Amino acid sequence: MKSLLPILQRLEDAKRVLIAGCGGGFDIYAGIPIAMECLTRGQEIILANLSFADLASSGTEKLAPTLWRVNQSSNKLGYFPEQWLSEWLSLRGLHMPVYAFAKSGVVQLKQAYEAILANHQIDRIILVDGGTDSVLFGNEPGLGTVVEDAVSLVAAEAVAGDKVTLASVGFGIDHFHGVSHYSFLENVAELIRSGGYLGALGPASGSMGVQAFLDLVDYANARQPQSRSVVCNSLASAFRGEFGDYHATPRTAGSELFINPLMTQYWLFDAGRVVHAMAYADALRGTDSFAAAEAAITRYRDGLPLRPRRPLPL
Repeated sequence: MKSLLPILQRLEDAKRVLIAGCGGGFDIYAGIPIAMECLTRGQEIILANLSFADLASSGTEKLAPTLWRVNQSSNKLGYFPEQWLSEWLSLRGLHMPVYAFAKSGVVQLKQAYEAILANHQIDRIILVDGGTDSVLFGNEPGLGTVVEDAVSLVAAEAVAGDKVTLASVGFGIDHFHGVSHYSFLENVAELIRSGGYLGALGPASGSMGVQAFLDLVDYANARQPQSRSVVCNSLASAFRGEFGDYHATPRTAGSELFINPLMTQYWLFDAGRVVHAMAYADALRGTDSFAAAEAAITRYRDGLPLRPRRPLPL
């Protein structure tokens, strides 16, 4: 009989877990509640993130063509979420290596994942998406910022197969980027039928992991006050019990937000099943640049009949 929450069963025997932000920006921050839970189980945690920072100018150690190891002594860039994370970990006495991936195609990102897996003998990978656009298959009315997520999923799954789990958190956030949450739920139903849905987790607002996440977001906001993360601040607002059209950062001014409790749920999926459902996955496998990956998805959608945009009938 399957476990009530299959993700817990998957992690049970893992000694070393790689938690990686798959959509770029601050996605890895949304993995901190999971990381803290794993620490309480005695597991070793390695963190990584698809980065939008200028890694070539960061002064950090370059380990592969698109892989850098980040620490708090790196060059001070104006935008560097991975360094803010490294600083925060050090200040709180938490020992987790932090890696950053430069934006690339699947070919280079596979090499980066292979390097981390070889260096740390990783047992499990959890890809974390701040939002829900990682669970889009190609014919939805809007894809949000799907390229980063799709490249990460295809690369990680190619390297580690059934060791990879996708954790999507922030239901409703991607409305800001044009994602249809009707389509997202329709896709989740498809993954339930295929056996790719691993359940959902909703961390309690007072838990150690959530408190660590809120503290990290506050730290990053102070380090980068002019460019606060829309996703992380929306998640933090939901964890703090805000509701409706609440704006924690002026970056969202002029748009209507829907901060809500469902944003705090981690939707968990077998990454291989998600990749199998992505119509453009095969076209991405040989891409050797981010531009090539973006073009592959655009070519797939050109002239494709898209699903209608439907409101949730609630």
